[in-house]
Amino acid sequence: PPTPAPPTATPVPPTATPVPPTPEPTATPSLVVSDLTGVKAAVVQIEAQGTFRDPEVGTLYNAAGRGSGFIIDPSGIAVTNNHVVTGAALLRVWVGGEGAPRNARILGVSECADLAVIDIDGQGYPYLDWYEGSIDVGLDVYAAGFPLGDPEYTLTRGIIAKARANGESSWASVDGVVQHDASINPGNSGGPLITADGRVVAVNYAGDPSASQYFAIAREQALPVIERLQERQNYLSIGVNGRAINTGEGLSGIWVASVKSGSPADTAGVKAGDIITQLEGLVLSTDGTMSDYCDILRTHEAEETLNLEVLRFDTEEVLAGQLNGRPLALSFSFAREVAEDAGAAPSSGEAASYTYVTIADDSGYLKMDAPSQWRQVDGSAWQRDGEAIGLSLTAAPNIDDFQQTWGTPGVFFGVTDQIDLTVAEVLDNFDYNEDCTYDQRRPYEDAVYTGSYDFWYDCGSSEAMMLVLAARPADQGYLAVVMVQMLTDADLEAADEILASFIMSE
Repeated sequence: PPTPAPPTATPVPPTATPVPPTPEPTATPSLVVSDLTGVKAAVVQIEAQGTFRDPEVGTLYNAAGRGSGFIIDPSGIAVTNNHVVTGAALLRVWVGGEGAPRNARILGVSECADLAVIDIDGQGYPYLDWYEGSIDVGLDVYAAGFPLGDPEYTLTRGIIAKARANGESSWASVDGVVQHDASINPGNSGGPLITADGRVVAVNYAGDPSASQYFAIAREQALPVIERLQERQNYLSIGVNGRAINTGEGLSGIWVASVKSGSPADTAGVKAGDIITQLEGLVLSTDGTMSDYCDILRTHEAEETLNLEVLRFDTEEVLAGQLNGRPLALSFSFAREVAEDAGAAPSSGEAASYTYVTIADDSGYLKMDAPSQWRQVDGSAWQRDGEAIGLSLTAAPNIDDFQQTWGTPGVFFGVTDQIDLTVAEVLDNFDYNEDCTYDQRRPYEDAVYTGSYDFWYDCGSSEAMMLVLAARPADQGYLAVVMVQMLTDADLEAADEILASFIMSE
């Protein structure tokens, strides 16, 4: 019999495999603080350790001072005051109530704005943002920090009492300052002044508890400075932790408590315990504030060369030098001392002081600083009997008058390798006995040249003075001769500038 055919199966649609629902992405929690409770986690206590000089106590070795600060970025970027950190050998930072400190490094500082930015080791920190509303009288504010070095976090309450207060003090010159009455004390320096929702209004930096007046660096002043400091650009700073002093007895200036290694001040030779008495010829701190000092820094670019005068308090020495220029050296008027020893005196009458420029001979090898008022400059070859024997550089208000009369100041600087005479024999060739009184011959030595000089005075009817120097470098490769004719106090100062700067560059 035939095999029966299998029954035709009824098709059944396939069952779909269920697809699990796509989970909603988990929101990354924001680290920005948004209320008073969270502020504590973003406020830090900073301990700066180093050696400092105090004008009343003296040297404090391995001393530690504490201040406050606050984190502004989850990577650990934090703001504090310059006077909290500058000059410290190391920083220790306590974050969010932690028992152990973290290390931090300084990114940038501003002496005049009294701000500093540091970078704390680690990542993922809660941080504070800036208040964007109007900052006016009556705004409720809170001062957060660690007063008096106490490791316990403190928060006090007050209001903005003055929206634009005076920012001049003995340690800073801040253009934008707010006054408030939220109590702060030493140790609060660098901590934030905040609103009820944890937004930063200003940076605390000063206070007068006896008058219940407290001061903070305003947001508009702080933000542009902080941006520069974050980029590792020091601003309005030469690298000192200083304070303006005025004894009331004629001594004023910036007392240097510490110096940042590698800074312009350090390179110039400024040390802790020095008093910076003058900058660019201006006497500092006559009003007991940093105002003049900071105004000078505001007027010049950071890399410009600035004349500097320092009183080294330990030795009572006066030193002169330059920021971004020649280092500090014992300062005295070489020319004036020589003149006074000889009993000579500059001509009577007031003479305006000079400003100085660097001049060079035609070859570019000879250089010196001379008064800009000595407008005539001749850099042609040094000639004798019509033949060139070396290089020369002459400057005077009128070169002909300088060379032919005693009534005009000026300078001649020449070098030659074609005169085979000793220094003494060279000086013997300059004889002004007919017109002048001879003082004596003295030895001369600086960092490059060694030789001797003669001094003449009461020259001609103008009673001028003449200094003639002959010297050689260490390798005895050539002879240098410098002649300076002087009539006034300003000319004596010019002689000092010339003798401190004349050089033949190889």
